Amino acid sequence: MSISVDRLTVTATGHEGDVTLLHGVTTQLTAKTTAIIGENGSGKSTLAKVIGGLLPPASGTVTVNGLDVVRDARRLRRDTGFIIANAAAQVIMPTVREDVALTLRGRGVNRREIDTQVDLALAEHGLTELADRSCLSLSSGQLQRLALCSVLVGRPRVVIADEPSSMLDARHHRLVSRRLFAQPAETQLVLITHDLDLARRCEEAVWIHQGQVQEHGRPDTVIENYLAMISATDSSGPASFTPGPSKDHHG
Repeated sequence: MSISVDRLTVTATGHEGDVTLLHGVTTQLTAKTTAIIGENGSGKSTLAKVIGGLLPPASGTVTVNGLDVVRDARRLRRDTGFIIANAAAQVIMPTVREDVALTLRGRGVNRREIDTQVDLALAEHGLTELADRSCLSLSSGQLQRLALCSVLVGRPRVVIADEPSSMLDARHHRLVSRRLFAQPAETQLVLITHDLDLARRCEEAVWIHQGQVQEHGRPDTVIENYLAMISATDSSGPASFTPGPSKDHHG
C-alpha cells in the first residue's frame, strides 16, 4: 500500500484570480493508518480530495497503489472510500438499506448477493434495526454510521475520512472511530482530523501548514511540534512562527 505525492500544486479560482492551495507538496504515505493534521485552511482537505481523485492537480503527480489520480480517476474512485464530516450530504438514498445497497450496484453482483452483503454490513455497524428507516429521520450520529457502512461495504483499498467525528456525540464518536481503525490488513486509512487523540492512534502523521508539508513522521513528535507552533502564535501572533524545511522523522 502506497500513496505517492510528487511536487503537487493545486489552485482554485477566486474573486481576485487564482489562489494556490497546495505548493509543490511531496510526500509518501506507506503506513496502514496516517493522520493529516493542520489548521483550518492549511490544505488538508484539498490534499485528501486529490488523493481520492475528486480534485485535479494544477501540476505534479499523485498515485494511489500505482493508480494515477488523473489518468485512472474512474478506477481510483471505485477503489477508494471517501467519508466527510457532514454525512447528510453523503447519504443520498431514501432508506438506510437502499443507501448501503447503492455502493454494490454495477459491480457484477446479483440481487441476492447484494441483499446478503447489505444485511451483513448493517449488522456489523449496528444498523439492522434502522434498515428500513428513512434516512431523513436519522440523527447526525446515525447518519455518520450509515455513511461509513455505505463506504466500507464496497471494501475499498483506501479509506479517506475527512473530519469524520467532528459532529458526533461521545457515543457515536467512539463507534465511528472503532470502525475506522478496524479495517482489514490490506486497507489503508488516511484520516484528516483536528482530533489529536485520534491522530495519535495512527502509525504516522503529516502536518500541513500553509499549503506545504511542515512535518511528516511519528504522531507524537509531529503533534508535539504542531501544538508548540499553536502556542507560539497564540502568544505572539503568526509572525512568531516561521515555517522551516519540511521534516521527516521516519525510522
